[in-house]
Amino acid sequence: MGQTAQSGGREPGDAELLALLLRTRDRAVDGSCLAERLLDRFGSLRQLLHADSALVLAEKGMGHARLAVLHAVPLLARRYFEQSLPAGACIRSPADTETFLLSKLRHLGHERFCCLYLDNRHRVLRFDELFRGTIDGTSVYPREVVKEALAVNAAAVILAHNHPSGVAEPSQADERITRRLKSALELVDIRLLDHLIIGDSGATSLASRGLV
Repeated sequence: MGQTAQSGGREPGDAELLALLLRTRDRAVDGSCLAERLLDRFGSLRQLLHADSALVLAEKGMGHARLAVLHAVPLLARRYFEQSLPAGACIRSPADTETFLLSKLRHLGHERFCCLYLDNRHRVLRFDELFRGTIDGTSVYPREVVKEALAVNAAAVILAHNHPSGVAEPSQADERITRRLKSALELVDIRLLDHLIIGDSGATSLASRGLV
């Protein structure tokens, strides 16, 4: 009988999960030891998955095949969570939106500004990345947001952008553009539901702070 990743209802730890990914038939390489060594070297599973390839390959027991497996993990995770809100899906809770937007934006090294367009029953019409910026910021044009919202006949919009610094604290500029976009959308009877700032540890909702 095959061994499962979970035993007795206990959720496996990072080292155990990593060992499963790196398991090998090479008796000279102990997958568990390799996993623990990698986590010690890079500090966490997240830092390992985003580490420089040359540094990871320098670890004894690693190779290009295992490196490819590591690179596939965040990509699989992103695709899994991206599919949590396909077109036509209904947003059931703020957590649905946050999980989806984290999967789309948290890993990016440059700022991107996106819109999630919804119908009057909060079903997803489309997700668009409208503006790309540098590591310092981006330029957002309200008329483009309104134009796209009208093109899909949206009744409501959720805004989102990432902070490459990893800190999901809204700036004064974030608050200003939120007010401008809310006013522009109201002119065509489209509601702005929220503006989420995406950082390393999660998302900050401007609506929850009374800023929308």
